[in-house]
Amino acid sequence: MTAQAHHRYILRITGMTCDGCAQHVTQALQQVPGVLQVRVPGWQSGRAEVVAEAQVRVQALVDAVAQAGYRARVLLEEPDSEGPGRPRAPQPQPTPMVASEADFDLIVIGGGSAGFAAAIRAAEEGARVLMVNQGPIGGTCVNIGCVPSKFLIRAMAHYHRAGEARYAGVHTTQAALHWFRLTAQKDALVADLRRTKYEDVLAAYPTVTYTQGKARLAPGPTVQVNGASYRAPKVVLATGARPWAPPIPGLAEAGYLTSTTALALRSLPRTLVVLGGNAVGLELAQLFARAGVAVTLVERLPRIAPFEDEEVSRELTRHLEAEGLRILTRARTERVERTPAGYRLHLTLADGQTHTLKAERLLVATGRRPNTAGLGLEALGIATDRRGAIRVDEYARTTHPDVYAAGDCAALPQFVYVAAHSGTVAAANALRGDHHTLDLNALPRVIFTDPQVATAGLTEAQAREQGLAVEVRTLALEHVPQALTARDTRGVIKLVADATSGRLLGAHIVAPEAGEVIQTAVLAIRAGMTVHELGRMLFPYLTLSEGLKLAAQTFEKDVTRLSCCAG
Repeated sequence: MTAQAHHRYILRITGMTCDGCAQHVTQALQQVPGVLQVRVPGWQSGRAEVVAEAQVRVQALVDAVAQAGYRARVLLEEPDSEGPGRPRAPQPQPTPMVASEADFDLIVIGGGSAGFAAAIRAAEEGARVLMVNQGPIGGTCVNIGCVPSKFLIRAMAHYHRAGEARYAGVHTTQAALHWFRLTAQKDALVADLRRTKYEDVLAAYPTVTYTQGKARLAPGPTVQVNGASYRAPKVVLATGARPWAPPIPGLAEAGYLTSTTALALRSLPRTLVVLGGNAVGLELAQLFARAGVAVTLVERLPRIAPFEDEEVSRELTRHLEAEGLRILTRARTERVERTPAGYRLHLTLADGQTHTLKAERLLVATGRRPNTAGLGLEALGIATDRRGAIRVDEYARTTHPDVYAAGDCAALPQFVYVAAHSGTVAAANALRGDHHTLDLNALPRVIFTDPQVATAGLTEAQAREQGLAVEVRTLALEHVPQALTARDTRGVIKLVADATSGRLLGAHIVAPEAGEVIQTAVLAIRAGMTVHELGRMLFPYLTLSEGLKLAAQTFEKDVTRLSCCAG
């Protein structure tokens, strides 16, 4: 057999998640006529090495992998003069999309949801990626945001319900709350998810190089980290955001809790003031109130959840106040003092009267600001808005053609699923050209209070501001059978429709587990469905999602005059 009788291939395999997947890929490739040797060095590698006769077509290998349910891309093809079964010298990683003078195909700055989404997409394309991260791996969501907060919110919901008596003959009581043990369990969950969803995931992509340090941009684009400089044709910025506090006199000197430090408390205060009545402030205020803390929430705007539908805000206010949460709106904080007993806040109320609040601890939840200072954006002419958020176009591209931005550091809605989506789009466009756009149509939003607030599309006010003629209906949960059997009828479902066509424009839900229902409305809005079509759909009986059907039916009929399941 001649020295050129064989070819060697390295394939990038996408979709393997276990040892069985690696076996399936191996077997599929072995079935291709002319294949002499197949090696898949573990599913985590995402690779397959094939030695085949020279006449074997590359497409035959790709097709075989596809028929097994995976995707393949050829990273390297070379003559194999040594033949199958013989030891080989280590081969360098392929560099299919990089100029010879560059160090990487793509540099990703940031190690949170957006950064990981970008790095994974790039690695799936076969690119060499440098990920630079300054903070804990995993970013805000897993470490100090979504995961720990929702864990404690769920725990306090169970604790709160133990003190209720919803069903005759069923008695539960609230025993002692061991906050320290609960937060230790929360920390263990965070550590486990950080390992399994970030550290272990990173290890599964051998073309991604991870380094810890603060990055700074320079012309090229070049990225400087820990005294070294790295070059790549494209860069994705995914540096996230941090808690922000308004410039209230005395606040910085007094010190305060943020959403980060509040979730790390090892003991509970007796009294707490929360500044900020949007999602984070509302969630944490209720969480601590249910743990037995006397909480006062202060919001400068006329209502809590100020960016949601006004009817939604009123409904949520009613239920939070019923639990004992004190809410002050149209309240401006003029000054903050720290005393030996705690904090003293001087407020101006809606009627112009002054008021003083005293509390053991103070939590500031007034929003977040992008982590863009010190990145060197000015050196590359990258534009930001007044908050420091990086301006991006529909392709996630900044004002520099070789730099993209994703997640909370960009001028995008600050949701983790938006971060992941924009990270994927940014990496795909950076490597393959601007073909993918950010799709934020009918974006779902959830406030994880109890009852939850879940919304999508236009509010009634937004629709009217756009000059649309609208028709709205609001259904109380007391008309939803599932809510009756659950002995929990807190909340409403409000639908906004175009008055002429009946097309669904917006859905706004206050209900237990509203976040589990809203995606049905998202799909209906994206599909351009009318409320009449939604009302005629089949929904499973005794589910909360059936409330969407009933709310849609109110555009045509009186649902109080329908029997159960009547369509």
